[in-house]
Amino acid sequence: MSPPSHLPLSTDARTAEAARATPAAAAAAVAEHAAADEIARLAVQQADRAELSPLAPLRAPVFRMLWLTWVTANICMWMNDVAAAWLMTSLTRSPVPVALVQSASTLPVFFLGLPSGALADMLDRRRFFMFTQFWVAVVGLLLSVVIFAGAISVPLLLLLTFANGIGLALRWPVFAALIPELVPRPQLPAALALNGVAMNTSRIVGPLVAGVIIASAGSVWVFALNALLSVLSGLAIMRWRRAHVPHPLGRERLWSAMRVGVQFVRQSPRMRALLARIAMFYINATALFALLPLVARELPGGGAATFSLLMASMGAGAIVAALFVPRWRQTTPHELLLLRGTTLQAGASAVVAIAPNVYVGMPAMACAGVALMIAANSLSISAQMALPNWVRARGMSIFQITMMGSTALGAALWGQVAALTSVQLSLALAAPVAVAAMALVQRLVADRHADEDWSPAQGLAAPQPAVTPDAGRVVTTVEYRINPARAAEFGALMQESRRSLLRRGALDWQLLHDLAHPERYVEQIVDESWIEHLRRAERVTAADVALRERKYAFHLDTEPPVVTRFLSQD
Repeated sequence: MSPPSHLPLSTDARTAEAARATPAAAAAAVAEHAAADEIARLAVQQADRAELSPLAPLRAPVFRMLWLTWVTANICMWMNDVAAAWLMTSLTRSPVPVALVQSASTLPVFFLGLPSGALADMLDRRRFFMFTQFWVAVVGLLLSVVIFAGAISVPLLLLLTFANGIGLALRWPVFAALIPELVPRPQLPAALALNGVAMNTSRIVGPLVAGVIIASAGSVWVFALNALLSVLSGLAIMRWRRAHVPHPLGRERLWSAMRVGVQFVRQSPRMRALLARIAMFYINATALFALLPLVARELPGGGAATFSLLMASMGAGAIVAALFVPRWRQTTPHELLLLRGTTLQAGASAVVAIAPNVYVGMPAMACAGVALMIAANSLSISAQMALPNWVRARGMSIFQITMMGSTALGAALWGQVAALTSVQLSLALAAPVAVAAMALVQRLVADRHADEDWSPAQGLAAPQPAVTPDAGRVVTTVEYRINPARAAEFGALMQESRRSLLRRGALDWQLLHDLAHPERYVEQIVDESWIEHLRRAERVTAADVALRERKYAFHLDTEPPVVTRFLSQD
């Protein structure tokens, strides 16, 4: 029976209706149905391509606003570095204070990287990010006032440069932790690639704008412009209405939060493997960046303009690569992509080492920019995937500290090699060492762990003691009775349990074996306080629940293992 005439027919219904009419009409209906299916399939493919487009994250208004703020902040950073270094040359001709400008700018990262990550995990990230912008604005305003008053000196300039570096050190972890909140998971590679575009664009634009202002008006106006742009960036962040829900257990204590952040990274096989890769890449890739000024000077007609061209080429290569990195990540395993990026970086270093002129050096530097974008994006994505939200800023701060430390170590290492041999030989040696070191690390420190689901486990009730403890460590024991013949298998699984519990914040873990009863084992977990015990319970994920079930499967009794909680009285 056909549907009533006043009701619209679906494609399938029209096809069936036509099939009962004539063969020609049936064929036409089938063709119409196939065409409709093809249109729908193409529409889905087009939507998927749009979702994974390199520019897709910019369609989100909040990400677009914060990304533009990030671009502005990084341009200000480069402008400030150039203006401070140039101003220092007008105060003294000694090379030591001039070099100390860069040290004063980067040292806060080492001193404040982990505390800033802990604060970003503890506080409202929107307000914290906004505070960093206003901090930088105040420092820029102070610099401008001091210079206008004619009171600037070498120590004061270094002090204010260090203060500006504090703002930069506080800013990076919180922004890195915010990104996964702003874009869907499939768009995360594109979002991080756009951050690379911001960094490389600012590396080109910042020094260029600073140079024009210094030449036409003086360094003081660079600092004044930085203050203005930082205020505008802070006001833009203020407009963002991000809902911050205070934690029901209150804020973590700073020292405890830092301990847990370091502990998470130490007990995470993925993060340890990642940090080893970061170290190997940046120690060797830094040879090219650290020695580039000397390479530029030795090229025919070499000077500041040559150095600027080489740096601009690298930035342009990184920007172009950002348009393709999301697609490359879809088609290439991340370990292979990282090794290819390292190999391309090594090849670029080798070509720059023997480049006879800037026309050969510029394409090589563009390739170095592509390699840097590939490696940096691959490493950043891996870090973001390996970190749950509650510890993400702390984990990313350790990522940053490792990267900065490896860069500093690589610059010193290959600079010393160049001093003992030559710049060209140092770069030529760094190239094969980079590829060999990365291949060796990937072999010895394998990253075979799949991405974990960090979503909290559902349906787990928090422990409810008869009396809520006010102070003292909490000791939890879990008693197992297992088959002694499976002791080795059980012990291996309990090491996995140890890593899981310490990652979630436990202060100590031990597995005790009853000598009088070989089948009896006691798992002992120590928490810093009752509140920290509750925090650890709150961080349980579905993977942790599955691990608990695997442990309980060894238990011989019909009843589950006995769990007892004690309060330390010392």
